[in-house]
Amino acid sequence: MDKKQPLIFITNDDSYFSKGISTLIRLMKQLGDVVVVAPKEEMSGKSHSITSNAPLKLKQMEVTEGYEGYILDGTPVDCVKIALNRILKDRKIDLLVSGINHGSNASINTIYSGTMAAVFEGCAEHIPSVGFSIDTADKQADFSFCENIITKICQEVLTNGLEEGICLNVNFPVGEIKGTKVCHQAKAYWEEEFVEYKTPHGEPYFWLSGTYHCQDSSSEADYNTMQQSYASIVPMQVDFTAYKALNKIKNRFENVEKR
Repeated sequence: MDKKQPLIFITNDDSYFSKGISTLIRLMKQLGDVVVVAPKEEMSGKSHSITSNAPLKLKQMEVTEGYEGYILDGTPVDCVKIALNRILKDRKIDLLVSGINHGSNASINTIYSGTMAAVFEGCAEHIPSVGFSIDTADKQADFSFCENIITKICQEVLTNGLEEGICLNVNFPVGEIKGTKVCHQAKAYWEEEFVEYKTPHGEPYFWLSGTYHCQDSSSEADYNTMQQSYASIVPMQVDFTAYKALNKIKNRFENVEKR
């Protein structure tokens, strides 16, 4: 590969064979050399899980000028780790992009997302990292309406980088987009239900279902921004420390054994 070209690493949680990642690969090839390591099978909802009690099998799918593609029978974070440890251990990644996810990763969905877990892993490794998702689970979704925005966001990050410890979570509504807005993660929750079914032998099994509830009325919340036909961009961080509560918690619990 031409070392003068930016090196872009791509992964996802919908598998190497999803339409979303195929679109992202095509767009990123316009910006630099591309290396892909993506799960062999769909890994949605795996969050930041890693494989530590089973072997991982890596298979090279394609090598052409400016492109390398691999599948891994692991999670999205496994894909990032093996890329950094094996495939790209002697090369500097200029940009990590994850997606395009089939389904929203706005609001509370972020904590369950394999797509965003890969982004957080890249961020923890000091790589400028961005996740892209659209608000539909349709496996044949049309991504054409968001391609230009994805390209421009990635070009901006390649040119000017991101602040250390910060990554981006980008979510698109489906259809015509008015523009982009930088906003915060909406306060929301899932009202979950495990629906019970029976096998032909009468044995019960359960399927997770649920209803999403947004509790955030702010126009600056990502979910509400998407309802207004804007793409939401949320700056996120790996550091989970609740700094606003730090002093209060110190007063309550520090040196508690001496009281």
